[in-house]
Amino acid sequence: MITALLLGLVAFVAQSEYALGTSLISRPIVTGLFTGIVMGDIKTGIIMGATLELAFIGVFSVGAAIPPNVVVGGVLGVAFAISSGAGPETALLLGLPIATLALIFENLYLALVLPIVLHKADRYAEDANVRGITTMHLLGGFGMSLMIGAIVGISYFVGSDAVTKVLDAIPGPVQTGLEVATGLIPALGFAMLVRLLVNKQVAPYFFLGFLIVAYLKVPVTGIALLGAIVAIIMVNVMQKPKLATNEGGVMDDDDEDF
Repeated sequence: MITALLLGLVAFVAQSEYALGTSLISRPIVTGLFTGIVMGDIKTGIIMGATLELAFIGVFSVGAAIPPNVVVGGVLGVAFAISSGAGPETALLLGLPIATLALIFENLYLALVLPIVLHKADRYAEDANVRGITTMHLLGGFGMSLMIGAIVGISYFVGSDAVTKVLDAIPGPVQTGLEVATGLIPALGFAMLVRLLVNKQVAPYFFLGFLIVAYLKVPVTGIALLGAIVAIIMVNVMQKPKLATNEGGVMDDDDEDF
């Protein structure tokens, strides 16, 4: 019971982005850490959270398209996998469908509950009542957090034993297939991210990083540091032409900060 309450609290805090703004604490790589702390296995929580992060890396809300709920999928996927003694492939197996199922409840809240709060905020706005608008904003956001936290807590409380029995009944060949899928699904997550971000300006850098890893065997950390350095250099180079100059080619005093 205590574990279920703590997991619900983790989900509540992670989902608080609706009320407090985007901070990326809802990502599986973060919730996996705190789920591992609650479950008493921090190392496994981090590993499984990172595995789920690879699968969910391209899952972001774009316009009116609401993706599967990464908080519910991340917390419950990791929690059930740790409690059953299974590996990261089980976290993926459970996390993705659980996140999709939670999306149904999220859409119901957004369609039925949140509009009531928003219309009330509109009436406060007509009266220039800033305190009322703020209250409605927080109420709507934390209402979502409370719902997600309740789903996670109740689901873990009633479902951990059942999930363990289901995992024990999975045949060996299926387990092998799940291990293979563990390597494929993160690639799908990266593909979703690339589809959103890659264009003709940034594609050369993407393939440059791939070639460095493939032929020079540079680890991911090295690529990340190299990418940060290249980004800083490119930003500085791109900003130079924007510096204002007078007719004589001398920099204006207003732009000379140092």
